[in-house]
Amino acid sequence: MTDAQEVASPVVVALMTRLSSRGLRLAIAESLTGGLVTAEFIRPPGASAVVSGGVIAYDTGIKRTVLGVDGDLLDEHGPVHPEVARQMADRVRRVLSVDGEPADIGLATTGVAGPDPQGGIEQGTVFVGIAIGDRVEAVELHLEGTRDMVRARTVTAVVAALDERV
Repeated sequence: MTDAQEVASPVVVALMTRLSSRGLRLAIAESLTGGLVTAEFIRPPGASAVVSGGVIAYDTGIKRTVLGVDGDLLDEHGPVHPEVARQMADRVRRVLSVDGEPADIGLATTGVAGPDPQGGIEQGTVFVGIAIGDRVEAVELHLEGTRDMVRARTVTAVVAALDERV
């Protein structure tokens, strides 16, 4: 086993092997996790066969301008909302197209890592967007712990959610 495989979780290694064997590409849009999800998926060797890339859309304006999240939705509900997560996951597949082909799977994270609430939304409230084919959904999480713990637990939840679906 290589050093990279020792660091990557067995679940991620198995998931990436499964995605690669099926020829599926993955694109990731992140807000509160700031690149941690993408880093987790590119940890195993051979990740380039699966991961198209990642967009860190920490600023709400990037969600709107780069990912194309509906501006009215953002204005009305803010960035921490299930529909925002769904749109981020769906649209990042096209934003990170390779040779004109959108990614097969889009993942997204948006939420409140803390330590303080944001716009009346409590720390630890997270929405994970998952887009696979025509199915686009959001998973709502309520995580406890410090800012770093919320971010790390979000990564674990994203991996588990994708693992359940493919």
